[in-house]
Amino acid sequence: MSAFPINLTTPPCFDGPVPDAVDVTIVGGGIIGVMTAWELQKRGLKVLVCEKGRIAGEQSSRNWGWIRQQGRDYAELPIMMDTIHLWKQLDPKLRRKIGFRQNGITYLARNRRKLEEYEQWLAGARSYGVDTHMLSRHDIQTRLPGSKGWVGGMTTPSDAMAEPFAAVPALALAAADDGVIIREHCAVRALEVTGNQVEGVVTEKGTIKSSRVVVASGAWSALFLGLHGIRIPQLSVLSSAMQIETSAALHDTAAGDDLIALRRRADGGYTLTPWATHDFFIGPDAFRNFFAYLPQLRQDFTSTRFRLAAPDHYPDAWRTPRHWKSTEETPFERCRILDPMPNQKELNRVLRQFSTAFPGAANPRIVRSWAGMIDTMPDALPVVDQSPVGGLTIATGMSGHGFGIAPGMARIVADLVELREPAYPLDKFALSRFSR
Repeated sequence: MSAFPINLTTPPCFDGPVPDAVDVTIVGGGIIGVMTAWELQKRGLKVLVCEKGRIAGEQSSRNWGWIRQQGRDYAELPIMMDTIHLWKQLDPKLRRKIGFRQNGITYLARNRRKLEEYEQWLAGARSYGVDTHMLSRHDIQTRLPGSKGWVGGMTTPSDAMAEPFAAVPALALAAADDGVIIREHCAVRALEVTGNQVEGVVTEKGTIKSSRVVVASGAWSALFLGLHGIRIPQLSVLSSAMQIETSAALHDTAAGDDLIALRRRADGGYTLTPWATHDFFIGPDAFRNFFAYLPQLRQDFTSTRFRLAAPDHYPDAWRTPRHWKSTEETPFERCRILDPMPNQKELNRVLRQFSTAFPGAANPRIVRSWAGMIDTMPDALPVVDQSPVGGLTIATGMSGHGFGIAPGMARIVADLVELREPAYPLDKFALSRFSR
């Protein structure tokens, strides 16, 4: 099987010296960081993105590629509905390059109980004006000919998809063409703070003056923020996925039930993943945040497989330091890209389930398998807020939902950076909700 497309053997695309000063520094080169930088640049600011490894080297390129309104928390739904239009407004050449297709997303149900859950979500979502509607067993057969096991479902025709490992680097190149400064292999070691006000960042390539900083570091955000006394109950879970090829021609769509999720790829294959099962490495933060996650564990304990320890240098590994000097090597330099081993046993189960659901697609070939670390929060909603440190904005904990919503969320983060009033209520994304 081939290696994951974005890795450290590839020379950096964005290299060179760092500037002495910028208006805003973005810590993290995932899709949230890239899109926020691009939005701020369009508003006339000089912006630098610092990425410790490669642009989109972690979860931003390893996700499902779904751009969905369907099933969103109602706090995210209006943002996501506007975000769909932002994806469509991208240059047509760029949309083709990133594999953007607005072919809808379908949730599948194996029993009446699951259908009722979908109906309950839709009852609350209708007031927002989504084009979601329920599907019968016959509708499912029409969409997925020859499939077995589903009694109905729910679909949103305006939902879309794209190729994550192609999309984020392409978006970064477009942002750089517009003037955003991007530097790979450039870990931010610490903030420079004077009198509770950000004055700059210390990177492995030098100190940069910057009165505004955005932390959009995904699974690394809690570790970085903790150095400066800002605590967020963020953990990371491992999500496995694989690319398969099959001779059967399934519908050009994305769909999933409570066991598996699939998406037709632009190259003709399929991305296939478990729906909701994850692996979790037990580390110091797991104990520190245990009570914050207890309600979630009580609701669904079986979907998480617990492992005793994370690999060395992972954000919540036992040997990963929590404090360091800005003059010394940091955890971000010791682990440039989180590249965990996928849970092959779980992927084999998913492959069997896929073959059962689509008898005509027996014996699919696995092209590659991979895993990523999803930054998650106790309520599966992000922290998008200004921090207690002046000039520091936090945008993290997207809980696996960040790829699709990034263009719209970037506008919100940019508003916070500029001290503007965002167009959406952000109470459910507030940092203070955990202290409450």
